[in-house]
Amino acid sequence: MTEVGAPLSHAAGSADARAVIDWWIGVPPYDADWLQARQALWFGAAAQADAHIREHFGPSIAAAADGQLDGWGARPVDWLALLVLLDQFPRNLYRSDARAFANDAKARAAAEAGITQGFDQQLPATVRLFCYLPLEHAEDPAAQRQSVALFERLESDAPAALQPLFATLTDYAHRHAEPIARFGRFPHRNAVLGRTSTPQELEWLERHPQGF
Repeated sequence: MTEVGAPLSHAAGSADARAVIDWWIGVPPYDADWLQARQALWFGAAAQADAHIREHFGPSIAAAADGQLDGWGARPVDWLALLVLLDQFPRNLYRSDARAFANDAKARAAAEAGITQGFDQQLPATVRLFCYLPLEHAEDPAAQRQSVALFERLESDAPAALQPLFATLTDYAHRHAEPIARFGRFPHRNAVLGRTSTPQELEWLERHPQGF
């Protein structure tokens, strides 16, 4: 397993994969302070960060979507970079746009393939959330069940200092799973995807404006 103090990029085979990891994951130690500090980049909405992704990683995102980077799925750290390109970066580039979800099926397939090979277990616990988010983002009950199980396992395996943060991740996994169990899709995506919401979904959105 990659140690908490080992730079992930040193284990990446491709220079482009190293660039993704260096910017998105950063440098060790991958500890509680690091994890807390990265929250704004990962889950915030900063125009500067979105512009950086567009300028520096736009071609790589397109290449990943077209299958040109499928070879990255052969090594754990490169695989992690591929998942970030497919699942995370489009959500930054295409906020409130259907293109944010265009690579979700490919991201899920790549995530499942790597998890089956145990790649997630070869990465620090603090970065494994990006191995599992493609499952959390899937409009599929089976993927959601797997997401919840993986995040619960991650929380139980986490060091004591990280338990509160990982408990939050587990809670989000459960919250994402609920609308899929009820409706088979995320109602908050209906508008951008051109889907008509049912009365039940509209009622759900009134109570869950964030979508989950």
